[in-house]
Amino acid sequence: MAYSSEVVQRARARLAQAKEDREAENRQHLAQAYARVPRIQEIDLELRRSMAQAAQAAFLQGSDGRELMERVRDENLTLQRERARLAAENFEEGFLDDSPICVHCGGSGYVGSTMCECLRELCRQEQKKEVTILSGNKETFNQFRLDYYPDRYDPQYGASPRAIMEYNLKTCRSYAFNFSSQGGNLLFNGGTGLGKTFLSACIARAVADRGYSVVYETAAHLFSTLEKARFSPSEDSLREAEKFRTCDLMILDDLGTEMPSQFVTAALYSLINDRILVNKPMIISTNLNIDEIGKRYSPQIASRLHSFQQMPFAGEDIRVLKNRGI
Repeated sequence: MAYSSEVVQRARARLAQAKEDREAENRQHLAQAYARVPRIQEIDLELRRSMAQAAQAAFLQGSDGRELMERVRDENLTLQRERARLAAENFEEGFLDDSPICVHCGGSGYVGSTMCECLRELCRQEQKKEVTILSGNKETFNQFRLDYYPDRYDPQYGASPRAIMEYNLKTCRSYAFNFSSQGGNLLFNGGTGLGKTFLSACIARAVADRGYSVVYETAAHLFSTLEKARFSPSEDSLREAEKFRTCDLMILDDLGTEMPSQFVTAALYSLINDRILVNKPMIISTNLNIDEIGKRYSPQIASRLHSFQQMPFAGEDIRVLKNRGI
């Protein structure tokens, strides 16, 4: 699961801040303990001296070294028991617990070269936050209302809009909760206000919840970013353009609403083709059908989209129905 450098950077900053806060709290508690029970400070000084004696004993050979080590060990255990008793008698449980923010990595975020689960969880949280910001909503599959879709047979589709959307909802839910690099690509097409953006956002949030990197972007903003990265590159535009190609799931919303140009056609073909070649799943939502996409962009792009799972959206504009109070 690949996280963008920005997500990892924010997660590492949060972990570093949590580590610093924990250490500051531990220092504050220790100072309070020393002021209230001076004997605890004396014990800590004696424990530090015993550690020095243990280091000295390690260099001694024969019975002298063993005797010194045993004596230091016994004294150390006695001091630790006394310290624990004083802490229990004078403070609430855990007040003098100076364990690190993470027992596995100590707060560094890594165990060797492997990302620790504590940092991975923060990455998941930052990824979800990023998806929420990009999609602009917090919709979930459970909020999707099938009652907005007519239950009468539509000869255009060979089924009722409700039956079609019930199938789409089931498919999207399964896709999200079983997401993998082998999950394939989806193409949502249909008129405005039929739930394409809603279900795209639901998938984005569910996949991000599972720890995958997701980029959710409108077509207009995506092509604008790619154009900047191509003709007037900056660090930000190049980084964003790279995310479009490398994220675990790329969701392109509202394809067909951007201004058409030769650059847009070339960039769209490159993005789709590159992600297909490396098995990086993609979801595209559009008001256009495959034939219209072929005419607007190119037959080559339409050909690539034939490998996507086609998901038509049917019914009436839900925004209009809501405005009518339905």
